[in-house]
Amino acid sequence: MSDILARTKQILADLVAFPSISADGNRAVTEHIAALLGAAGVPYWLEPDATGTKLNLFATIGPDVPGGVVLSGHTDVVPVEGQPWTSDPFAMIERDERLYGRGTCDMKGFVAACLAMAPEFAARDLKVPVHFAFTYDEETGCHGAQALTASLAARELRPAAALIGEPSMLAPVEGHKGCFEYTTRFTGLEGHGSRPELGVNAVEYAAIWVQKLVALREEMKTRTPTGSAFVPPFTTINVGVLAGGVAHNVIPGAARIEWEMRPVQPEDAAFVKAELAALRETLLAEMRRIFPNAAIETETVAEVVGLTPDPDSAATRLAMDLTGANCAGLVPFGTEAGLFQAIGIPSVICGPGDIAQAHKPDEFLSVEQLDGCLTLLGKLAERLERGPL
Repeated sequence: MSDILARTKQILADLVAFPSISADGNRAVTEHIAALLGAAGVPYWLEPDATGTKLNLFATIGPDVPGGVVLSGHTDVVPVEGQPWTSDPFAMIERDERLYGRGTCDMKGFVAACLAMAPEFAARDLKVPVHFAFTYDEETGCHGAQALTASLAARELRPAAALIGEPSMLAPVEGHKGCFEYTTRFTGLEGHGSRPELGVNAVEYAAIWVQKLVALREEMKTRTPTGSAFVPPFTTINVGVLAGGVAHNVIPGAARIEWEMRPVQPEDAAFVKAELAALRETLLAEMRRIFPNAAIETETVAEVVGLTPDPDSAATRLAMDLTGANCAGLVPFGTEAGLFQAIGIPSVICGPGDIAQAHKPDEFLSVEQLDGCLTLLGKLAERLERGPL
């Protein structure tokens, strides 16, 4: 076993030992990462969220010149409650050439590989820098990356490419849909079920909203972009929860819908929002004729923009060069990549592990994939020695 692989495994085991579940924060694991980088003489800055329990980290190795490559990963993980793990999810174990533990695949394995390679990057005569971007709350809406990319834009940092190390079996991925999640709440007026005309039935108005979402879902099919390679090729809408009411004979005064859309193009999201805004005004006018305090409020849980495929981007070309692939694919899951793309940084997904292992009990990352990631990063170091992308 190479020394670098052994070191990467140890770093990964240390990262897994921090139970950085999104709801609990990632401060401890990020401070640990900062200590590793600081000991290696790597400059970095930290960006806390409003609570102080969560941190973004941005580090730079190499010359202070424009360009370079961002290596991006998140340090939060999903919960383990209710999952039948056969070992402690926060104590990494190796078995049959697999590294088991929460986050090994999604995506502390990639973060560990970056940290293990930091001395290698620092020892080389890089002509342009390599940046590490490690974020919080990817699993709950990419909130950390939204804050970090806003900071990069404000600082006018525009690296030439971003490589997001989400598990893709080290194959380049150039696109995915956006993921927009919402909760819409209806406030009506309770009353006795025998006199429905005296109340404002929140469930019934929520049902009208759901009917509109279903109609919009069908309309999205007519807006399919020419040549769309996504599956399905159009924007989708899904209603996940419809809740409200307390009994058969009570007019429900409150209802809640949890729903999402996955746009293939920004125009679709704008269209859906405009249609729902018009519906809201119509419904509120009806509701408030009986109950002036009636309300319809939509909470934005997350709006994660998609990654628009761009075969000619510097990021896609770089990933194909590093991996030897002759094309880049698409994935159905969302990532932080589109946020970097949105501020003008060409972005691609390419990381170790199989997404099929993510979020499951006995999550694992194969040693082969981790070793392959180190090889890829070594090739990146060689590439950055040659000059700008």
